[in-house]
Amino acid sequence: MSEPRPRLRLDKWLWQARFFKTRSLAAKQVSGGHVRINGQKVLKPAQAVGPGDVLTFAQARTVRVVRVDQLGERRGPAPEAQTLYTDLTEKQDKPPPNPRFEGKGRPDKHQRRALDLSRRQGTD
Repeated sequence: MSEPRPRLRLDKWLWQARFFKTRSLAAKQVSGGHVRINGQKVLKPAQAVGPGDVLTFAQARTVRVVRVDQLGERRGPAPEAQTLYTDLTEKQDKPPPNPRFEGKGRPDKHQRRALDLSRRQGTD
């Protein structure tokens, strides 16, 4: 008989891999139905995950897709946490550009005087 695959709670793994700042935030995301394991929606934070499972979840404004490579012993530094998974998320070419200032807004002193002069000349 083969040995059982090592498993870990989903919320604990998401926290150890540094996708969420606290374990309770990870549990809340799972309980809300925002996490999928191998395409199946999961509602229990205690759901077990192991190496080879593919997780899909929303993080900030993007949808992350990651494959679990190994289970962590602790919540370590970021470089250590990045060894726990392979990121399968499709990369966007370029982020959307920031809005630019169009030069509109409140006129300065010189613009107000020019505007006043143009209005006075139009009434004569």
